[in-house]
Amino acid sequence: MGARGAPSRRRPAGRRLWHLPTGSFPFLLLLLLLCIQLGGGQKKKENLLAEKVEQLMEWSSRRSIFRMNGDKFRKFIKAPPRNYSMIVMFTALQPQRQCSVCRQANEEYQILANSWRYSSAFCNKLFFSMVDYDEGTDVFQQLNMNSAPTFMHFPPKGRPKRADTFDLQRIGFAAEQLAKWIADRTDVHIRVFRPPNYSGTIALALLVSLVGGLLYLRRNNLEFIYNKTGWAMVSLCIVFAMTSGQMWNHIRGPPYAHKNPHNGQVSFAWWDWAWWSSSSASFFQYFVPSTTAILTAF
Repeated sequence: MGARGAPSRRRPAGRRLWHLPTGSFPFLLLLLLLCIQLGGGQKKKENLLAEKVEQLMEWSSRRSIFRMNGDKFRKFIKAPPRNYSMIVMFTALQPQRQCSVCRQANEEYQILANSWRYSSAFCNKLFFSMVDYDEGTDVFQQLNMNSAPTFMHFPPKGRPKRADTFDLQRIGFAAEQLAKWIADRTDVHIRVFRPPNYSGTIALALLVSLVGGLLYLRRNNLEFIYNKTGWAMVSLCIVFAMTSGQMWNHIRGPPYAHKNPHNGQVSFAWWDWAWWSSSSASFFQYFVPSTTAILTAF
């Protein structure tokens, strides 16, 4: 009987052990420190963002529009991190600048900001601010801006695009137009609430009081009521007022200015008034024989 071969050795069943190569421990330590540093940096960004949003909410609780100088602009608008949109009006409201359009645009901007601030949809995703030329000249220089007023949207991420600058010359600066532009850029819809205007009611009350007082003083001699010339002049004034360019502008609500796509020429709204006034004059020239005919009609 031949000799049997030596029995083969088998490894005991169990988990397989992995041995790290020599010199890998410093690499793992470096990777661990890098992860800790990245986590700390992310936490720092979150704390900084929370502080910025808290500060903006505090300002918004006091004013719908907060003014910014160069330092505030760079900190809250230009510097990351940001998770909110910022609407900025660049203007020049100081009296020595003599910018009447800036004051009118500021009134509409204030109406829009108040409508957002006191609406039920108000949140920390949209804020309104203002940079005056005399308070933030460096901001105007940084943005290469040489005109006012100008409205810009600064998105939460990235740089503003061309559409983030409001086309004031073509659309005008009414609060409703600004709200529509903001909805296109931020998906935040603002319902504009205008404060009640009692000037028309007051003017009507004064007119009625004036006419009533005049009739009371002349109660013993009311022959002037039957004066044909007087009524004819009043009628002519009403006709000219109803056919004037201002009435057309009030009814149609044209933009403040519009640009010709062919030659790039900018036409302002008063050109429309002049056109309508000339049309009205042509109407009276061809369809009304003469002013004397109106006067004799009474």
